[in-house]
Amino acid sequence: MRITVTGRSGQVVLSMLERAPSGTIVTAIGRPELDLERPETIAAAVTSSRPDVVVNAAAFTAVDLAESQEDLARQINGHSAGEVARAAAELGVPVIQVSTDYVFDGTLDRPYREDDPARPISAYGHSKLDGERAVAAATRDHAILRTAWVYSHYGKNFVRTMLRLAETRSEVGVVADQIGSPTGALDIADAIFAVARNLLDRRQDEALRGVFHMGARGEAVWADVAEAIFAEREAAGGAPVRVNRIGTSDYPTPATRPANSRLDCSKLAVIHGLELPRWQDALAPCVRRLLTNQLAG
Repeated sequence: MRITVTGRSGQVVLSMLERAPSGTIVTAIGRPELDLERPETIAAAVTSSRPDVVVNAAAFTAVDLAESQEDLARQINGHSAGEVARAAAELGVPVIQVSTDYVFDGTLDRPYREDDPARPISAYGHSKLDGERAVAAATRDHAILRTAWVYSHYGKNFVRTMLRLAETRSEVGVVADQIGSPTGALDIADAIFAVARNLLDRRQDEALRGVFHMGARGEAVWADVAEAIFAEREAAGGAPVRVNRIGTSDYPTPATRPANSRLDCSKLAVIHGLELPRWQDALAPCVRRLLTNQLAG
């Protein structure tokens, strides 16, 4: 199986390169060959890699910056996502689009299902919803995978931020009124490979296509996640760090975050036979790996 994935430095891309199963070739394409700010580069870059499946993981992910650069975010996450899907359609291969909980407004009192109305409350959310719609319009042979609260030992994310703060602070204020499911990029990568295999092996099965929610099992507020990170750090010999639970209003940001980012992932389990690990079980090894890297570095 040959998979072409857009982007070269994102958490999901690097995780896919690390976790590629035996017999699977992952080709990451990015600038200058593929530049999502220049849609005219997309078709040639995708076609030249001769993929069996295309994964669009590249995105404008700076949520707060998107508020002041909405046109660029919607170009990259919206229009160019459609161009990636169009290139896949021209090749006659499936496309997997990585999307987000930010397409929802976060006001429900239960986990979001795929058929719940999408009502973004940020420029980033609007841009990712644009991408979902563009992909669906470009080809029927697609799977849109919405995930949330992504972290890994790669790139910039909440886990790495907490560990960095712990080096110089004995207490940290962390938001405790936003709830979701922290999801490891390595688990996302594994799930993408499984979805890709299903799409290839069962080309006529329409149930495998469409929108799916893909998050870790369980739920937490950000303060819970921080406490779990600091507990792992302390167990490894680090100094204790106290978490002060604060409200979203105590930590204002340019972009509004959904208060509820929980995703109901039962459709993915039933249709694709996939269930991601509990968030605690995936978080702990990531923290330990980062701590090992700190000691080595």
